[in-house]
Formats: sequence, C-alpha cells, structure tokens
Amino acid sequence: MLVVIAIIAILAALLLPVLSTAKGKANRIACMNHLKQLAAAWQMYSADFGGRLVENWPQRAQSNSWVMGNMTNAVEATNAALLRQGELFPYASQAAVYHCPADPSRSAGQPRVRSFSMNSWMGSRYMETGQNEKEFRTFVRDSEVSAASPAALWVITDEHENSIDDGWFLVTMNDSKPFASFPATRHQHGYVLNFADGHADHYKLRDPNTTPSVQVSYLNSDWLKLKQVTTLR
Repeated sequence: MLVVIAIIAILAALLLPVLSTAKGKANRIACMNHLKQLAAAWQMYSADFGGRLVENWPQRAQSNSWVMGNMTNAVEATNAALLRQGELFPYASQAAVYHCPADPSRSAGQPRVRSFSMNSWMGSRYMETGQNEKEFRTFVRDSEVSAASPAALWVITDEHENSIDDGWFLVTMNDSKPFASFPATRHQHGYVLNFADGHADHYKLRDPNTTPSVQVSYLNSDWLKLKQVTTLR
C-alpha cells in the first residue's frame, strides 16, 4: 500500500506542472481570441464611420472613448454597464470579450470587468501634444494606418493588473516614461496584443528587469520591442 501511495504521489508531482502549463496555454489562446474579436470590432467601426477610427482618449481628457471605466476605481472596475457606454460596444457586445481569462485582479471582492487597453497613438491626436512626441505619427483614420502597414501596428493589449486604469495604454516614444502603462505578465511572463490587420500575437518578456516594481531603462529590450510596433516617425 505504501508503495502504491508513493507511486501515485510521484505521478501527481509529474502531472501537476503539465496540467498547469496546459491551463496557461488555454487561457492565452482564449485571451488572443478575445483580442481578435476586438480587432474585428475596431475594423467594423471604422468601416461604418467612413474610415474614422474609434476614439481613444485618456479618461481625464475626453468622455467619448472606445471604452469607459477606470479599473482603479472600486465601483467602476466591476461595472459592466460602463463597457456598454463605450463607442466600440455595439461591435463587441459581450462583456466577457473585454476580460482576459487569466486576469486574477479583483475589486471589492469581485472580478474586474476589463483587462485590455488601447495604444495611445490610436484614435486621437492626443500624443502629438506631448513634448518631443510630434515627430511620431498618431492615427485617427484607417487610411493613415494602411499607409503605415497594419500588420506592424498594435491596437489593443493585455495590460498588467497593477497598471491598468482607463482604456488608454501610454507609450512614450521619447522614452520619458518607459512602461508608464505596463503590459501583462500572466501569459508565461508575457502579454497578448492585437494588430490593425486583425491578427493577435504573444510577446514574451525576456529582460529579467521587466517588472512593474522597478524603473525600466529606455534600453530595455522589451520596451524597445513594444515601441517598434506602436507608431512610426
């Protein structure tokens, strides 16, 4: 009997990491599918509005953005009604699509309703008002995106639970604040993002210093990789 119990314990120890990896992969695939749905919604919105991209503003600047609700506010973070007020909701009308299945964050004991944020260079000219940022392009029409290569520009990403607030993911191309908005680390220490052509990808964080708890260098390889697909000069 003791031998049998020992064998079972050994098998369990061997199987648990495999099961954990399989669950992690399944969550990543589900997250990518959600982002693909949001990418399709983003494209449909533009088609219906004469090529105008859905608006994307920091919450303090404008109210008519692609999504509403601040995830640092305990009331708003669990309020799915705020998702319905976003401009994109008629095209992605299932609240679950805005949430990553692997996102563990909770507010007031309830799961947050949103895990994703949009590239700050998409949907408004807001970034052009920043110091030393005017040499880079913002995108408010699909023709501007098409001219810059849709497959090489990300739109919406999986944001870290300690960083996410409004639906606007800040990327400072002038390196003034590397990872001011921080990508998720819940997918095998990586994050998922979609692109303007509709595909989604998984970016592994390679630099051991890429964590929300430290000030990331502007030479950080993960930061440079994200910048490469954010906008163009």
